[in-house]
Amino acid sequence: MSHKPDVQIDQADPTHAELATLKRDLRFHPVRNDNPRCLSRRQIDQFNRDGYVGGLSVYGAPDMERLRAFVANAQTRESAAGRNPNFIRFVHLKYATGWDMMTNPTIVGYVRDLLGENVIGWGAAFFIKPPRDTAVVAWHQDASYWPLSPSKAVTVWLAIDDADVENAAMQFIAGSHHHGAATFRPSSPDEHNVLNQTIENPEQYGTGVVDDCLRAGEASIHSDLLLHGSAANGSNRRRCGLTLRYTTPDVRTAQDWQKRGVWVSGGDPSGYWANNPRPDAD
Repeated sequence: MSHKPDVQIDQADPTHAELATLKRDLRFHPVRNDNPRCLSRRQIDQFNRDGYVGGLSVYGAPDMERLRAFVANAQTRESAAGRNPNFIRFVHLKYATGWDMMTNPTIVGYVRDLLGENVIGWGAAFFIKPPRDTAVVAWHQDASYWPLSPSKAVTVWLAIDDADVENAAMQFIAGSHHHGAATFRPSSPDEHNVLNQTIENPEQYGTGVVDDCLRAGEASIHSDLLLHGSAANGSNRRRCGLTLRYTTPDVRTAQDWQKRGVWVSGGDPSGYWANNPRPDAD
């Protein structure tokens, strides 16, 4: 029998008004790990100081050919289902390859060094910017959109295509995760913003703008409180990345987001987070 997760695949994210009613701990919780196994002590220190670590090797060239073919197939299926083929959500619950990427031992090893032995994967989505795409992703914090508390979540951004300044690589405001929840304003339609929030003057929150340039098969990891965004893709090349979201089992949610979970390392002693099995196929 095919497994169908107890999750509404097209469930709308909570509104700002709904999130404002929640009591959330939106403080950065520094990593305390004196014996990392996959990251270096220097990378741990960088994550604590700057809110991100990048240039992490995950997949080789043959793997990337296979994964790009998977993306093309997923886009076809999403279009047929009437969904946006350039923003594919719940990849880990709908596709076997998505589940495999979320549970990839190399990725999980990096994340484990930041979050501890027990790690829950709960989100996976492709963000695809076609060539000459005018859409931007305004400066924002992931935690601003998520009904999670305390703030102990990280995003792995895996490059499916080479990502550089020319084709709108993601950008960070280094150190901005130390300021808690930043003030934002609603976005207007003429801004061509993929999101509905914009943080003005982001440099005031950190030490400068950093381009998250990655080769295909490399990844970066950033705190859910780090300010980040990306410009329009003015190049003739696509920019495709997979975001993988992870947290610790002590984090609590609203709107049943715990049902999205996969135990990628250790487990959840409380049994609060779901542990969805691998989908049957792509």
